[in-house]
Amino acid sequence: QVQLVESGGGLVQAGGSLRLSCAASGRTFSSYAMGWFRQPPGKEREFVAGISWGSSTYYADSVKGRFTISRDNAKNTVNLQINSLKPKDTAVYFCAAAQVSGKVTTTRHYDYWGQGTQVTVSS
Repeated sequence: QVQLVESGGGLVQAGGSLRLSCAASGRTFSSYAMGWFRQPPGKEREFVAGISWGSSTYYADSVKGRFTISRDNAKNTVNLQINSLKPKDTAVYFCAAAQVSGKVTTTRHYDYWGQGTQVTVSS
């Protein structure tokens, strides 16, 4: 069992930056691949960024070059640095954990989810 709590969301102007954090507790944090998903209003939840047990990273094409995912196993945290924010980035952002190998970019592969943090980007 893993508990995840996101923080760092808020209202920001287009072009600005935001740093989201995910605090994990429960089982050994380093045993899980971690990911960030987002769900825009009225749309399906979509993959944003992932980081493996070995800290290899991968991103959705829509955010590549602007978003950076990182993890600190000693502190049981995962972060998502978001730069050059666009109104399209407006969504609830979710942190998720998966006890699986390889790249995991679909919701069904993730075992645990946080409650989400709202990111709103104004134009």
